[in-house]
Amino acid sequence: MSNVQKQLDRLLLKVEKPARYIGGELHSIVRAPEECEGQVRFAFCFPDMYEIGMSYMGLNILYHLLNKTDHTYCERCFTPARDMAAAMKAEGVPLFTLETKTPLAEMDFVGFTLQYELSYTNILAMLDLAGIPALAKDRAEEDPIIICGGPCAFNAEPVADFMDVILAGDGEELLPEVCRIWSECKAAGQRKAGFLKAIAKLQGVYIPSFYKPSYGPDGRFSGYEKLWDGAPDKVLKAIVRDIDGVDFPKELIVPLIEVVHDRAVAELFRGCTRGCRFCQAGMVYRPVRERSREKVRGIAVTQLENSGHEELSLLSLSTSDYTEFEPLVTDLVDYCKAHQVSLSLPSLRMDNFSFRILDEIQGVRKSGLTFAAEAGTQRLRDVINKNITEEHIFTALKQAFELGWTSVKLYFMMGLPTETDEDLDGIVDLASRIMELAKSFNGGKVGRYSVAVSVSNFVPKPCTPFMWAAQDTAAEFERKHYYLKDRLRKIKGVTFRYHGSYASMLEAVFARGGRELSSVLMKAYRDGAMFDAWTEGFAEDVWRKVLAEAGIDDSYYALTGLGQDDPCPWDIVDCGVSREFLKEEWQKAQAAATTPDCRYGCNGCGVNAHTECRWGGIYAGQ
Repeated sequence: MSNVQKQLDRLLLKVEKPARYIGGELHSIVRAPEECEGQVRFAFCFPDMYEIGMSYMGLNILYHLLNKTDHTYCERCFTPARDMAAAMKAEGVPLFTLETKTPLAEMDFVGFTLQYELSYTNILAMLDLAGIPALAKDRAEEDPIIICGGPCAFNAEPVADFMDVILAGDGEELLPEVCRIWSECKAAGQRKAGFLKAIAKLQGVYIPSFYKPSYGPDGRFSGYEKLWDGAPDKVLKAIVRDIDGVDFPKELIVPLIEVVHDRAVAELFRGCTRGCRFCQAGMVYRPVRERSREKVRGIAVTQLENSGHEELSLLSLSTSDYTEFEPLVTDLVDYCKAHQVSLSLPSLRMDNFSFRILDEIQGVRKSGLTFAAEAGTQRLRDVINKNITEEHIFTALKQAFELGWTSVKLYFMMGLPTETDEDLDGIVDLASRIMELAKSFNGGKVGRYSVAVSVSNFVPKPCTPFMWAAQDTAAEFERKHYYLKDRLRKIKGVTFRYHGSYASMLEAVFARGGRELSSVLMKAYRDGAMFDAWTEGFAEDVWRKVLAEAGIDDSYYALTGLGQDDPCPWDIVDCGVSREFLKEEWQKAQAAATTPDCRYGCNGCGVNAHTECRWGGIYAGQ
C-alpha cells in the first residue's frame, strides 16, 4: 500500500462524498507498478469536481485510446472539493491519480482539458496541491510536462505561462503521437528541450515558450516574436479526417456516485454546418465528419451491455442533421424499448419525424421540450444566423401539445450584437403566446402547462464572427435581467432564470485576453478564487480586487469592440476557418443577412483548404 493510500484512508472519514477520491470504478484501468515500467505515465486532469469531469466524454475517449497503446498508461485526476483540498494541505498529502494513487509530481505528463475559462484557477489549485511549480519557467527537468487541450486551447494565452505544450484541435491521433515521441526521447535520454522541438513539427502542437508576445506603447497586444526559428509561424489545428476509423470507447468507466450525465454516449458526428455566429464549437470543429450508422449502433449497444446504464444519448452539435438520422433512431428506439433503456436526443430539429420518435420514446411520461430560440425577434435571429422562424417554433409546439407535452423550456442569449429592448420584448411576447397556445389545449386554463425562460449572457469568443463584438456591461446585463423579470412574472405559468453578470464579464476577459493575465490568475487563486464556474464558489470581490491591483482594465477585453484587422492573442492558432469568412459573417450580421446551412452548398469558410469537406470540396495539399 502506497503512502498516499495510507494517508487517504484517514482523510476520507473527514470529507463529503469520499467516493470522489477512491477510484476502483468498473472499467477503470489499474496496473501494477511492474506493468508500468518503461511506460509514459499520463495524468488526465479535469479541472473541476469528479461529478462534472466524469460526465465529459472526451475524458473517456482519450483515456481509452492512450491505454490501448503499448507506450502510455493514462490515469485520472479531478479537482478536490474545498474540504478535501484543505484536508490534504493540512496532512501534507499530494494530489494523486485515482487509479494507482501516484502523486502527480511523479507522472511524465500532467494534462488538463480546457472546457471553460472559469476553470483556470482550478488548474492552479491542482498544481499547487501536487507540489508542481505553476510557471513553466520555474519547473525543473524532473518535473512533469504540463500539457493542455480542449476548446479553450484556441486561445489558451491566459494560461500559456503555466503550460509546456498546448494542443489545438482533435486529440485522438495527436495526443498518442505526442506521448509516443516522449517515450522515444526518454529511452534515448533526451531532455525536454529536444522533445519540445520534435513535437513542434506536428500539426496542432503549440509550444508557448517558443513565442514571446509583443505589446504596443498603449499596452495592447501587437503580435508574437519567435524565439526559435524552427517554430511554425502559425499552428494549424489537428484534424481527424476519418472519425469512423477512430476507435470509440465501448467500455465507459462507470462512476460509483451520481454524476451530472450518467449514461452511455455515442458520437454521431463532429462539427456543425449551421453557422450560428456566436458559436465557437460550430466554427472550430469544422468540417462535419460523420460516423457510419453501423458503427454508431455498435458503440451504443456495446456500451449499454458493458455498463448497465439505463440511458443512451447521441452526441453531436445538431443531432437531427445526421445523414442517416431516421433509420438509426428508429433502430435504436426499438432496441431501447426492448431493453428498457431511455433514449436522449439532444439538439433535435422539431419536425414530424422527431416528434413521432419522441412520442415513442417518452410514451405517457413526457419530459420537458427544449427550444434554443436564442433571440426574441426574427431580426435578431437573423443577426446571429439562427435560421429558425416563429412559424417553425409554433408549428412544433402545436404538435407537441397535441401529443401530450405540457412543459417547454426556452433558451435565449442576452446581450447579442445589435440587441435592443424590442428584442427583449420579443422574448416576453414569445413566452406569452406559447402559454396562450398551451392553455388552448386545456380549456383556457394554465393547469399543468409551464414555460421556463432561461437567458445566458453573450460572451464574445475567439474564432467566431462575433469575436470582435463588445459585450454588455455587468450593469446593463442586470438592467436587462430585471427588465425581463418584471414583465415575465406577470404571465401565469412562466418562470425565469438568468446567469450572473460579472462572471460572464470575467469569462470574456479570459476568452479574449493574453499572457498578461497569468499573474492575475495566480493572485486570484492565492486570494481564494477557486471553482469560479460554480455560482456558490464565485468570489466576485476577489476578482474585482486583483484586477484593480494589477491595473488590468477589464473593459478593454470584454466591453471594447475590436477592429477586424487588430492583432489578437489567438492569432497564433489557426482554427481552419479563414479570417476573411469570419469578417464576411460579421458584416452580414450588421445587415441581419443570413447564410444558409453548409449542407445546401459551400459557403467558402476555408476549412477545405486544410482537409476534405463533404460540402466544400477536397483538400489538394497546397
